[in-house]
Amino acid sequence: MKRPTLEVVAARAGVSKSSVSRVVNGETTVAPQIREVVLRAVRELGYVPNAAARNLVTRRTDAVAVVVADPPQGVVSDDPLFSTVVRAVSRELEAAGKQVVLMLAESDRSRARVEAYVAGGHVDGVMLVALHGTDPLPAALARTGMPMASFNRTSAPDVPYAGVDNTGGAALAVRHLLERGRRRIAAITGPLDLFEARERLEGYREALRGSGRRSIVALGDFTRASGAEAMRQLLEDDPALDAVFASNDLMAIGALRTLREAGRRVPEDVAVVGFDDIEAAAYTAPALTSVRSPMADQAIATVHLLLGLIEGGPSSPVVIPNELVIREST
Repeated sequence: MKRPTLEVVAARAGVSKSSVSRVVNGETTVAPQIREVVLRAVRELGYVPNAAARNLVTRRTDAVAVVVADPPQGVVSDDPLFSTVVRAVSRELEAAGKQVVLMLAESDRSRARVEAYVAGGHVDGVMLVALHGTDPLPAALARTGMPMASFNRTSAPDVPYAGVDNTGGAALAVRHLLERGRRRIAAITGPLDLFEARERLEGYREALRGSGRRSIVALGDFTRASGAEAMRQLLEDDPALDAVFASNDLMAIGALRTLREAGRRVPEDVAVVGFDDIEAAAYTAPALTSVRSPMADQAIATVHLLLGLIEGGPSSPVVIPNELVIREST
């Protein structure tokens, strides 16, 4: 059956084609009685607006690119929070009437493909996720003039972002350990080309500076395996340590395993704090104290920031506060 056109809807409703166009495009300058007969005709005929034609008029695609700029086996591949972020972003964009285009930028070739797609005007805006500090993609996309917002801060200073208070959250965790009487507090940091890893390390050091205690740091990569290995290194380097702050929960879970294998009791011998408060944190043995990062709220804030930018709104960063969830590991 041939797809009904605006003309057919207008004939069924007994109004002009321009009146039908105003109704289906959501304009408010239409009399209620005209809107009612047009919508009735739309329902009866099964009319679906031609998106391509409407986009030619509005110069909008009603699509947003969600670009995940993480290399293969990178940070997001082992992180349960990634699915939380993607679900929250997708729901929020779909509620705003935007089609989600998920794109991976994990190599030079895929970054070039993303840049060409965005520059070609196929989307109204771009949301960036899981960026490393040295990634050239934010600056390249910024040159296209496309509205863009990032989930966490990027290497491009002019890209608006929504993030959590990484520095303050880490300092909160370390001060909690100090208040518990811990004297030799180590840190397992994430990859330092990520802003959140650097900021959490700075929060750890900031809290220790105020106490006069020295920092003891091992490098991880935000995975369980790296947390376990970093904990082994820390025990070898400083067997007397009595607390560890891990920059995310996955590394903290890995550290718990190493401590158990080494015969160290948690929290009696070594207290452990993580960051993010993933679901698994409440089910470790012992249950993990963690800095809660409201990732879904951060994702939604990033979407709202981007939607505002698409409409010509302000580009001020959004920073969401954290809270410490105290459990048995401290």
